[in-house]
Amino acid sequence: MSIFQRFFGSSNDRKVKAFIARVGKITALEPQMQALSDDQLRAKTQEFKDRIAKGASLDDLMDEAFAVVREAARRVLGQRHYDVQLVGGMILHKGGIAEMRTGEGKTLVATAPTYLNALSGKGVHVITVNDYLAQRDSEWMGQVYRFLGLSVGVIVHGLSQGQRQAAYQSDITYGTNNEFGFDYLRDNLVYDASEMVQRGHNFAIVDEVDSILIDEARTPLIISGPTEDRSDFYRTIDLVIKELVQDKATYDFDEKQRQVILTEYGSEKVEEMLAEAGHLAEDSAGLYDPANISVVHHVNQALRANVIYVRDKDYIVRAGEVILIDEFTGRMMHGRRLSEGLHQAIEAKEGATVQPENQTLASVTIQNYFRLYSKLSGMTGTASTEAQEFMDIYKMDVAEIPTNRPVQRIDDDDEVYRTAREKNEAIIKQIVDCYTRGQPILVGTVTIEKSEQLSDLLKAHTFEKDGKTIRGIPHNVLNARFHEQEAGIVADAGVPGAVTIATNMAGRGTDIQLGGNVDMRLAKWRDEQRGLGIEVTPQQALDKKAEIEADIKDLKEQALAAGGLFVLGTERHESRRIDNQLRGRTGRQGDPGHSKFFLSCEDDLLRIFAGDRLDSIMRTFGVQEGEAITHKWLNSAIATAQKRVEQRNYEIRKNLLKYDDVINDQRKAVFEQRQEFMETQDLQEIIREFRVDTISDLVNRHLPPKAYAEQWDIEGLDAQVQHMLGLELPLAEWAAEEGIANEEMEERIVQAADARAAERNALVGDHMRNVEKSFLLQTIDAQWREHLMHIDHLRTVIGLRGYGQRDPLNEFKTEAFSLFEKLLVDLRQNVTRWLMTVEFQFEAPPPPPSQPTFEVHLDPFTGENEAEHGFVPDGISSEQRQAMPVTSLPDGWEDTGRNAPCPCGSGKKFKHCHGALV
Repeated sequence: MSIFQRFFGSSNDRKVKAFIARVGKITALEPQMQALSDDQLRAKTQEFKDRIAKGASLDDLMDEAFAVVREAARRVLGQRHYDVQLVGGMILHKGGIAEMRTGEGKTLVATAPTYLNALSGKGVHVITVNDYLAQRDSEWMGQVYRFLGLSVGVIVHGLSQGQRQAAYQSDITYGTNNEFGFDYLRDNLVYDASEMVQRGHNFAIVDEVDSILIDEARTPLIISGPTEDRSDFYRTIDLVIKELVQDKATYDFDEKQRQVILTEYGSEKVEEMLAEAGHLAEDSAGLYDPANISVVHHVNQALRANVIYVRDKDYIVRAGEVILIDEFTGRMMHGRRLSEGLHQAIEAKEGATVQPENQTLASVTIQNYFRLYSKLSGMTGTASTEAQEFMDIYKMDVAEIPTNRPVQRIDDDDEVYRTAREKNEAIIKQIVDCYTRGQPILVGTVTIEKSEQLSDLLKAHTFEKDGKTIRGIPHNVLNARFHEQEAGIVADAGVPGAVTIATNMAGRGTDIQLGGNVDMRLAKWRDEQRGLGIEVTPQQALDKKAEIEADIKDLKEQALAAGGLFVLGTERHESRRIDNQLRGRTGRQGDPGHSKFFLSCEDDLLRIFAGDRLDSIMRTFGVQEGEAITHKWLNSAIATAQKRVEQRNYEIRKNLLKYDDVINDQRKAVFEQRQEFMETQDLQEIIREFRVDTISDLVNRHLPPKAYAEQWDIEGLDAQVQHMLGLELPLAEWAAEEGIANEEMEERIVQAADARAAERNALVGDHMRNVEKSFLLQTIDAQWREHLMHIDHLRTVIGLRGYGQRDPLNEFKTEAFSLFEKLLVDLRQNVTRWLMTVEFQFEAPPPPPSQPTFEVHLDPFTGENEAEHGFVPDGISSEQRQAMPVTSLPDGWEDTGRNAPCPCGSGKKFKHCHGALV
């Protein structure tokens, strides 16, 4: 195989080679584009749109469009696309994934395919991992698009509906995956088509595609609403479980699968504790009696909260609120909550305010949302390890793009120590070495807790430098607690001697530049001047920028002389991609760099998968205190353990998707039907179809087609006709007629129902159309919510069918289909029953605008009318006000005091009742 690859190259080489040949055509157009004025270059956009209108495809325009964007970026940003960046852009345009190393300029890569696809006028979505990057990229790269005459919008948290609609109407829209997904769900909950914000799913470019489409795909996006408050019950169960888990014999904890269950002894003990406290249902046979099913659920969730979920690793508590932490990016996930009462159980555990449980209103998985796009592409520094999953689920091919300059980073083999203490000592030694030599170092940890433990060790450490004893190593900590300072901390991580501890470097967005970041330092200086009340002139800003650039150039030379950025991993992550993302922070654009991982047998990954075996090997070979073992075979063994975890996580995601695919077909059908109803002005025909189908169901159920008339259930049908249609019909007399068939019975009922519907339409008038639409949409939403609840319950128990040698997935498909059929039947019946039986009450319309309502009372001293609180309605003169008639009072009421109770018996003060004359 190696000989074959030597002659023909790998499959990736052959893919990239085809695109590189196209770059030559784009470069050949460069002199032509450079000769154009700004206005002529901008006019190219309209020219391209006209050619598309005449039938040209986007592929036909690609070479010219890429050349236009390259020239526009050079003029506006001072950045010219490298050839490899154009290759990445072509892969994105073709709907693939461009894997480009950190620092190769992925943000700029996206501009060419984004511009090209925006020419179609159907909109392009550029999706990032957080609001900061969405805002930054929309402003930064938006300069290029606006220069070329395209509009740019950005979707971030907290925008109004009007702002969202405007952003989605733009040619190019930036935003996070959560915002796009939740807007899609919200669009399917509105009651008027004009309230929808999205306009379809044409083309999307996903930045950090592995983080969004792989890591975040393990949990669906859910819009939910609060249910009844049971906070006291959560706290009660939590106290019971806290006492229970002190005895480890009461539960079994599988750390590898992250599952915990009560042992038989634990079940008996918790049942005894709950019975003593009176929390079990009366006359129940025990904890697992059907009457206590809710209690069992709360016990299981409280057990998971107390055993599996760890503070400062899985979540943090800030201002009395439990905020989840993304295990892959180390970021706080504001607004995200665990479902099925688990989040409430964690709140009870931490003594925080227990928020009410939520009911699912709408949900969609990340996978099924992004599969809505006609064309989907993505870019990241680490995708090849998950290439199979991208192809299986999203039909996206991964292409590795060569770097613009050769990589000079040195990746050392992992060092493995027996204990965490020995490992930490080696880490501190390495940090001190880098600090004293002036080499910037980035230290990656896997949890907030471990980043803060390492920070404490650095603060307490003493070392010798230039003949002096120094206590404490200056450093910065970047984790979910210091999320706000993220950009500033990362920007300074390349300064000589800088020590930066970070939980994770996935999707940080700000490059670590050796010597520092010019823009960040300039912005910081501006803020300082503003704080002193000094107004900075443009010339002063230019002078300061030149000064900063000169200083950073010197600092960069020092950092390069010290060996570039050193990346130190304190532990291997479950996913190789996260480790690669950390490593990729050094050695950008051909700079020198160094990376190394320090591990111990007590680390989670090694302890779970190979801890005992590895420890015994180290003892056998006589590894001394403080010594480490290093070997390529060891690296392979660790990589194998990571592959196992990745495979397990892939199976979890794939299994989630298999089940959601069943619901996705139903979701699409309901959402499409709902939108059709919302956009239709007159739903009379649909309402009549519902009514006819409902009557047909009733007749077939009570008057079976092949049954004799003597076997018909006329009483049951009569009761249902009265209940569903509000009709009292002589069904028994009809059934007694000789030779009558059930088809004729059905026809007569339909005629009577149509006549009643016509009467009600005439009674209500034109408003009936709005009533029908409003109720139909509300009923769909209510039925869909109930359906989702049933599906959630079904999913939690369907796995038990496996014990009966039946495939749970097939069983789920069958049961879900039955539930969906029931949903459709219930929808028809509920809409029919409500529209045929509800009593309408009519109220007088409000006064016309020309005669506005206002309050008046008698001045006790003058007897004249005076506006309440001195208020005179707009558009009414004092003369008009005085001319208004005063309503007369019943005899004997004139002397009633203003603050006395009104004689009418309403309980109100006289001035607020009959004394308020209009």
